[in-house]
Amino acid sequence: MTILAARGIRKSYGGREVVAGIDLELVRGECFGLIGPNGAGKTTTLRMLLGLTHPDAGEITLLGHPVPKAAREGRIRVGVVPQIDNLDPDFTVRENLVVYGRYFGLSEADMRERLPRLLEFAALEARAASRIQELSGGMKRRLVLARALVNDPELVFLDEPTTGLDPQARHLLWEKLRALLRQGKTILLTTHFMDEAERLCDRLKIIDHGVTLAEGAPRALIHEHIEPEVVEVYGEGVQEWAEGDGRRLCDRAELHGETAFCYVRDPAPAVESLRAMGSLRFLHRRANLEDVFLKLTGRDIRE
Repeated sequence: MTILAARGIRKSYGGREVVAGIDLELVRGECFGLIGPNGAGKTTTLRMLLGLTHPDAGEITLLGHPVPKAAREGRIRVGVVPQIDNLDPDFTVRENLVVYGRYFGLSEADMRERLPRLLEFAALEARAASRIQELSGGMKRRLVLARALVNDPELVFLDEPTTGLDPQARHLLWEKLRALLRQGKTILLTTHFMDEAERLCDRLKIIDHGVTLAEGAPRALIHEHIEPEVVEVYGEGVQEWAEGDGRRLCDRAELHGETAFCYVRDPAPAVESLRAMGSLRFLHRRANLEDVFLKLTGRDIRE
């Protein structure tokens, strides 16, 4: 069942089109990723899907409601985890949840019934009376996620949920998101971490400059766009190797700074060449989603 759909949505600011005809469809129970570089149009797309920004063109349906005309009715069954924590520092953990519940018309009795489950989900039972300043970054992100579940939403929007977290906190949050999927929730995720998208997403869309570059399951995208094996080469003399043996032995070679990326179907000849030289360091690995992302969007820094 389709839970969110967009057809040909567009948005311009100051004569520049930042979203240029995006199509999108989520089915119930899946995790869908929307990924792209800074300035690709992700945040504007999310705001249009939620009815917070009016599109210049296109159609959006959120949980059966036309957006933006009936966006409020759709958002009642949606949870949102923003990119930046916006918890109230004057309230405790418990109070942040209770006050947020009032926005959805939940009574004190409703919140008394829901609070234990929300605190348990966030692993913050022992911190219910703590002020926000007393929480670590990982605790705050778990609380923001729990707060997004106050209204028991069918669809959860997650805008870069693990940015700034250490590896332990990221893995714990991933466990929480997988638990939501097992409960039948639907997730729309934006992230700059390709390993996160590859681990969590059933399908994803890569966008840049407001247009779709690719869409599909992570492994299918890797198979479609990238050679299966990658040899990364580092050290003094890497440019000479890339222009000589690298060009001859790689199906596709890219030199960026002091690193050569050798994309191959058969890595053995390139690996043997590097072992014989001994002066260069190298890493042989399977191709991943980050390779696809960089091939399609480029390696230049986006400000």
